[in-house]
Amino acid sequence: MARYDAPVLRRLAPLFDLAGVVAFVAIGRSQHHHGDAWRGLVSTTWPFALGLALAWLVTIRRSRHGLSLGDGALIDVITVALAMVARVLAGQGTAAAFIVVALAFLGLVFEAWRLAIGRRGRSWGA
Repeated sequence: MARYDAPVLRRLAPLFDLAGVVAFVAIGRSQHHHGDAWRGLVSTTWPFALGLALAWLVTIRRSRHGLSLGDGALIDVITVALAMVARVLAGQGTAAAFIVVALAFLGLVFEAWRLAIGRRGRSWGA
């Protein structure tokens, strides 16, 4: 039976989070009928990707592995906070409802995969 491989997950974790960011942006743009034009997708994604990268740097500097639910929550808050600062500096919107939706969606996504991996790891006896 396969084993839970934490070192591999640690390397993939930022990519799982980035996939959540891209999903958030793509869903949001489609719901607001902005289309999926490459330029628009990149314009909306980069502040969140920057925030996520810096959140992961904070996580690593704290000697954390990034796989716990607490790590996911911290990464969520830092990502959204820094993304909103970047959006303001870039002249993009930061309505209160948008901030709440970003925190909630990304929080759910970031926590969901961590919870799923954690449960699977325990079921494999890790």
